[in-house]
Amino acid sequence: MKRRVFQLDTLAGAIALALCSVAFAGQVPGSEAAPDVPVSHRDRVYAAEQFSNTVSVTDPSDNRLLGVIRLGDPSPGNFSPLYRGQVLVHGMGFSPDHKTLAVVSIGSNSVTFIDTATNAVKHVTYVGRSPHEAFFTPDGKEVWVTVRGENYVAVLDGTTFEEKTRITTPAGPGMQIFSPDGKYGYVCSSFNPETDVVSVADHQIVGKVKQDSPFCPNIAATPDGRQVWLTLKDVGRTQVFEAKPPFRLLKTLETGPITNHVNIVRNANGMFAYVTVGGLNEVKVFRTDNYAQVATIPVGSLPHGLWPSGDGSRVYVGLENGDALAAIDTTTNKVIAQVPIGQAPQAVAYVPDAVPDGDGMQNLQPLGLAGNTAHIQMIPAGVAVGASTKSPTSVALFDQGLLQVLQASVTGLNPKQPYVLGLADNPDGNGAIEALANFMTNPAGSAIVNAIGQIREVVSVNDPQTTGVRRYLVIAPQVDGKAGPVVQVQAL
Repeated sequence: MKRRVFQLDTLAGAIALALCSVAFAGQVPGSEAAPDVPVSHRDRVYAAEQFSNTVSVTDPSDNRLLGVIRLGDPSPGNFSPLYRGQVLVHGMGFSPDHKTLAVVSIGSNSVTFIDTATNAVKHVTYVGRSPHEAFFTPDGKEVWVTVRGENYVAVLDGTTFEEKTRITTPAGPGMQIFSPDGKYGYVCSSFNPETDVVSVADHQIVGKVKQDSPFCPNIAATPDGRQVWLTLKDVGRTQVFEAKPPFRLLKTLETGPITNHVNIVRNANGMFAYVTVGGLNEVKVFRTDNYAQVATIPVGSLPHGLWPSGDGSRVYVGLENGDALAAIDTTTNKVIAQVPIGQAPQAVAYVPDAVPDGDGMQNLQPLGLAGNTAHIQMIPAGVAVGASTKSPTSVALFDQGLLQVLQASVTGLNPKQPYVLGLADNPDGNGAIEALANFMTNPAGSAIVNAIGQIREVVSVNDPQTTGVRRYLVIAPQVDGKAGPVVQVQAL
């Protein structure tokens, strides 16, 4: 990371600054020796937004959305055979010099490279089926892209962004991150219970770590080069292993349903792992020395990606079903701001000194349609509204024009069982149920469920655009291929 350069009038001033300037290496993947970069108007927070196909750009100094970089169109515009934009904007990484953002779009199999100073797209590289995440090696010479729909990591040249080779892995590589010294790349899997450790110098697999489940969406390395943390979304756990040979498993933590992303913060209080737990709408904070949980932070609906500021003083969290960024003060572990952004934010990246000169407003567009979302809560059937402070299921309706994409973050159900999300004529769920989506819960009794249609027209409360007969969202188990007794209903 680049240190700010200050002009000092006197030697005494220089000595005073040196005594006060303590480097905590607050931001990964920087090393422990890298100096902090205080929050300023030159920094940017980016979020990859899956259903609006945008990248939001936020100034963290005043927590203000500056605009979005529009990489594609919402549905059904992106269904055309002549469509050339990006679909399902999802993953994100940035270069060591903080000048380039790499944005992965799952549906269009692409990595879009964006100039952070001008917000201009400078290159698009197409890779294999359903890539998930991309990140630069610490020396900036390569970009590794996990091609989750296949069985390899695509290695791109860090300057031309063209694919130069592939690293074969078990099917479904989920994400990669690197040791601070650039020696190892750690590649967890979303389809197989195995994390591979790869030598960056020769792209050979030099170690394997057993995952407790096949579904790892995210991985982070500590700046001291000692630990690697990974999340397991399907079983609600977070695991820690040694970052150096023999890559021994150190700890397994029960973190909660829909455990999403993990990131590392180092500040004056020590070093901590921040974990987003979507099913609980919380961020959990753990010490990295003894793994003790030190905080639970309510943040909003379905927290997903997160990334710390350049000095470790803040962590920014994308709320997938809240369409917002939550800013957390890491000294108090309190939410200090919420910034409205695009639809269903996934990965988040905080880039210090992204805009060294100027206002950085070039090529940005207003939020527009991407800011239109309705939010619904679901509660257990038979439970009075207000009787419980926590809703097991949150639902977002992302406006796509005439249509809405529905996404439900479902929790509180029996594990590994078939259910149906549907529409009922009555608020208690009695009567016939029209299915919107059939789904199977994971081992933690959770699921992310999607559907598309003119759903807002019948389920939204006090919506001036609502017309026709009112209907109600319900969840019921599938019994002999049909909906059984309703277990969750729409909160009114």
